[in-house]
Amino acid sequence: MKRKATDSPATSKTKRQREALPDYCDVEPRRNEREGIIWPAPEKAMEEAREFLRKCATAQQKTLIVPDKDADGLDAGVIIHRTLTALGLSPSLIDVHLVKKGTNIHDEEERAVMQAKDPKFVIVVDQGSRSGPPVVDDEQVKSLIIDHHLSDEFPKNATVVSACHYPPVATSALLTYEICKPLHPDVASKCGYLCAMGTHGDLGTTLKWKPPFPDMAETFKMYSKKTINDAVSLINAPRRTAKFDVISAWEALLHAKDPKEILSNKRLLDARAEINEEVERQTHTPPKFSKDGKIAVLRIHSAAQVHPVIATRWAGHLQSKALEIVMVANSGYIPGMVNFSCRIARCARNRDPPVDIISSLKAVADLDTTDLVERMGESFARGHKEASGGIVPAAEFEELQALMRVGEKPDPIPGEASKVKKNTTPQKNNLMNYFAKG
Repeated sequence: MKRKATDSPATSKTKRQREALPDYCDVEPRRNEREGIIWPAPEKAMEEAREFLRKCATAQQKTLIVPDKDADGLDAGVIIHRTLTALGLSPSLIDVHLVKKGTNIHDEEERAVMQAKDPKFVIVVDQGSRSGPPVVDDEQVKSLIIDHHLSDEFPKNATVVSACHYPPVATSALLTYEICKPLHPDVASKCGYLCAMGTHGDLGTTLKWKPPFPDMAETFKMYSKKTINDAVSLINAPRRTAKFDVISAWEALLHAKDPKEILSNKRLLDARAEINEEVERQTHTPPKFSKDGKIAVLRIHSAAQVHPVIATRWAGHLQSKALEIVMVANSGYIPGMVNFSCRIARCARNRDPPVDIISSLKAVADLDTTDLVERMGESFARGHKEASGGIVPAAEFEELQALMRVGEKPDPIPGEASKVKKNTTPQKNNLMNYFAKG
């Protein structure tokens, strides 16, 4: 049998190499007039948040924590819970509100449910923000918002601390940890792993903890990064299931003394197995591209929240000179709506100027000459420049796709045709074989 020719080791190594990407913390932070670094948020806002938490603990009144459903939000919520109890607030006075599937804290139904719990203090964490009425209608209720999603608008009458304009942008768990750490000596020792979990949940498992991020060496001496990352995977699983079982993740985090306890939680393990199976079933959908080649779109139909996972996976694999954004659109998560997640393609992460998903999505929508932007609503193009998405009505999403000209053949590049050579022995093992799997 003839052996096929192979590349030399040097050539193979070159092919395998990818362009080196800067670490997340390598970005230049903002500074004040005295050349002091502003991180993770302005000190004035940080201190106002600390004073809010002190008053909350001292008041000994009913307090409502409203964390987002993912690892970052839930870990931040537990950090706040442990800080308040360390400051003397009775655990019996602390309640949690987890928003329902497909809703947000700005929906009138959610505002009414929060109001019905009769809190005197409300602490909203990692929920994303927009302008609007107070968190609840009772003017006597004091509210604190801790967030890192891109926004300059917030509910009325709230104390706000946001990290969104201060690179490297801290996650909500990391921002919360930095707020709470000076309030009690137990926070660093009892909440360090929660900070690490939330941060890895948003920024990835290979994050390098460089300044201005805090030194977490002691935390990682106690708990390996594998333990932290496995715990993140388990905490994220229930909210991705069709059941949207966020309360299981909250209870597991709240009652566990360390991340090792989370690893043996049967409900979380079952949820992760369910999600892994659904991701594998949905991930082989072939992408289609916008006419300009900048956006790859994958359409799926699933009652599970697997679209962000699939977007992240494909963003690491698809490559082209034009590609910037990978979008996964899920028409099965909420009836009549399309939930979509966008990630920057790995091949585009080092572009100059940097890819801004939110701006790119809005630029596409602005091509419309009618009222599409208004009809898509407030949940279009939310989140971060690097990881955005939205929830829009199905008909309006089709209009957005038409504006992108998804599936249309790109215009030929002058001079390219003469460079194309016929291949008389087509490759048998190619990317399209992958789509036939599963």
